[in-house]
Order: sequence, then structure tokens, then C-alpha cells
Amino acid sequence: MIQKLLIANRGEIALRILRACRELGIRTVAAYSEADRSLKHVALADESVCIGPAASPKSYLSPTAILSAAEITGADAIHPGYGFLSENADFAERVEACGFIFIGPRADSIRLMGDKVSAIQAMVKAGVPTVPGSGKPLIANDDENYAIAEHIGYPIIVKAAGGGGGRGMRVVHSKEELQTSIVLTQTEAGVAFNNPEVYMEKFLQTPRHIEVQVLADGQGNAVHLGERDCSMQRRHQKVVEEAPAPGITQAERDFIGAQCVNACLTMNYRGAGTFEFLYEKGQFYFIEMNTRIQVEHPVTEMVTGIDLVRTQIQIAAGIPLPFTQADITLRGHAIECRINAEDPSHNFMPSPGKITRAHVPGGIGTRWDSHIYGGYVVPPNYDSMIGKLIVHGDTRESAIARMQGGLSEMVIEGIKTNIGLQREIMMDEGFRKGGANIHYLEKKLGIH
Repeated sequence: MIQKLLIANRGEIALRILRACRELGIRTVAAYSEADRSLKHVALADESVCIGPAASPKSYLSPTAILSAAEITGADAIHPGYGFLSENADFAERVEACGFIFIGPRADSIRLMGDKVSAIQAMVKAGVPTVPGSGKPLIANDDENYAIAEHIGYPIIVKAAGGGGGRGMRVVHSKEELQTSIVLTQTEAGVAFNNPEVYMEKFLQTPRHIEVQVLADGQGNAVHLGERDCSMQRRHQKVVEEAPAPGITQAERDFIGAQCVNACLTMNYRGAGTFEFLYEKGQFYFIEMNTRIQVEHPVTEMVTGIDLVRTQIQIAAGIPLPFTQADITLRGHAIECRINAEDPSHNFMPSPGKITRAHVPGGIGTRWDSHIYGGYVVPPNYDSMIGKLIVHGDTRESAIARMQGGLSEMVIEGIKTNIGLQREIMMDEGFRKGGANIHYLEKKLGIH
């Protein structure tokens, strides 16, 4: 078993990893930037080491800094959390080459799924349904690109092969817009992802965002843990997530879950992963696979009772999955609201600063995953998410009621937050009905 693990991340996920390690009896090393000396997990870890200045490229995005920290502290393993280097295949490869255990998939799996074109090709091979599209990178041939778009049917969307986080995408409604859109997206992709390749897909008008959580041990065992609905989004960023997805039947769940498990076995996947789909008119269309733990993993934990981070670590240590698909049962309903340090009155711009007062809710079925506390200073250098409020109820209605209660109790002062928006969503008729599409929240907020 792993004796000492270096946490190569920050904020709430770093604290989440630390807690899982404590339960497993694993000593922890907190790798932190100069801006994060006051983080909660830094104080709680068995050891801590500063890996560089606030700027991510010189700290959390520096493989050399992280590997050096692991070396000098005698760590056995490195957990990248989510974001930063968690889906960097070269980093995963270097970690293993230096003799450490990487808590995540093998580098070849990360590389395969990190390129959207190769990921789609792999899914087609495994029998997973995909969005109608080019199926390959677009080349500098206008006539061929026009022909592909006509075959797919407008509107189409041009996407960066190495994209993510809502960047590198452009919707095209007519032939006249196509070539300019391709060039603009290629330029943006080259700058943002150091990969100018783009491809095109059918643009679905009113889809939902449904994702399937999987666990595979790389030893011939894989399971799915049901699905999550992540359709409440703003500018391609998730705001509310829930499990299971409203309106998804058991037959649909079994079908798409089995497809994802088969894909894991086909590519000998190891670790936690999430297959993301657009869902429209009863059909699932694969869009990407995230080869890491997800921000929204707690809702799956709440309805299955399975600790995903703990299982991640055990898989990386070579321990086979301790359960089979027959052991997985979904119980009740869970909802997660992301709490961000942002100003709703100024287009949800980040709102860093000192938290002067913090009171968080509790009670049966309520969970608060966060690194903040009264007196903590939210730095301007990183993502604006400061916590996640997660609730569980016997039914979706009871979970919504419990979330409303939790949000009404929550107090965070000194900075602006999106707590008010989350309260509005919980009272919104369209959300309460269930099954809203990915454009619903933006239309409600008047975002175009």
C-alpha cells in the first residue's frame, strides 16, 4: 500500500484527497504555492512544501517543481486532483518514470482521450454512440469542409481537438460563416491548447448534459455508477449537478452504462473516469471523456455510498475493485451547488478578497466540501470556486427542499458570491420540473 502521498493541487479537492488518505492511513504532503500558505489542507497535512510562486505555470503546472517536492519528501505517490496537470499525459508518464505512483489512468489513456478526435474514433470502435461529425481533423481544403458540413447539416459546431473548459468552440449556421469560423477556431486552439487541430460536429439545439461515472482497475474489472445531469451551465461552466438525472429510465441507464464499461475494458482503462454525453430526444451522443476525478463526484458518492477518491487511490496501488456492477445501487437523489467567489452584479466576475465571516449549513443529508474559513483570503490567481454544497434526499423533491434550506443558512461575507443565484435556481419552475437543457440557465440570465 502507498505510505506517503503528495497532493499536487489546492483548495477543496486537496482537502478531499487529504481526508481520503487519512482514512487509508496514508501520510500526506501538501504541495502549495506562495499564495496558498494559509490553505486548510496545508495546515492539516503531515508535511508541506512550497513549490513556487502564485503563478500556476511556476507552481501547480510545473512538473519539475512537483516531482522535486515528491523526491525531497520521500513520497510514494502523487495525486493531481482535477484541473492543472491531472489530464497531462506527459506529466503522468514522467511521474511513473521517476518511480512514483500516479493516481490516475495510464498516460496512453490520458493521451487517447485528451485529443477529442482520437477519443471519438475510440468510442466509435467501442460501440459508444457519438455526435454525427467529421470524425477527423479538418484540413485546408474548403471544398471538402463545405461538403462535410452539408452532409452533417447546419447548424454545425467547430471544436478544438485539444480543447476543454468551454473554450475552442464556434457554432456555424451557414456556409458563408464556415471557413472564417474554422480559421478563427484553429487560431484560438493553437494559442490556448498548443494544438491547432479542429473538427466539426452537428450542433444539437436543445440537448442536456448527461455524464456517466466509471471506475476500472486495469485488471479486467470495470463498473459504472450511474449518471449525473450537469445541464445547468453558464458559458459552458457547470453551476448545478445532480444524480441521478431526472427522466433517465433504468433501461437507458443500463444501456449507456454498459457501453461505457465496455469502452473501459476495450482500452484497458485504469482509475476513475467520466464519459460526457449530450442527450436529446432519448439519444446519447458522446462528446468527451474526462480521465480524472470530477468536481461533481460527490453527488455520485451520495447516491451510491462509494468513496470515489478512496477507490482511486486503492486502484492506483494495484488493489482490484472490491465490488461488481451487481453491487451498485442508486439510492435517493443528490444535488450539488457550486459556490463561487464572483459578483452577480458585474457579469459574475471573480470576487477575490478576505472572507470576514463564514457560516455553513449542516444537518442530515448535508455535506460541505470547501477549504474556506473566516479570515481566509481568496486569492485572485485561481478558479473562483470556493466550495460545494451537496445534499441528499429520498426523492428529488426532498433534495431540492434540503438544498433550499442549506442555501438559506449559508453566510459568506467580505466577498461577493453566487449564493443568491443558487437560491433562485432551486426555486425556478423549469429546474424543479427537471430535464432542462444546457441553454436554459443562460436564457434565464439573459446571456447570449
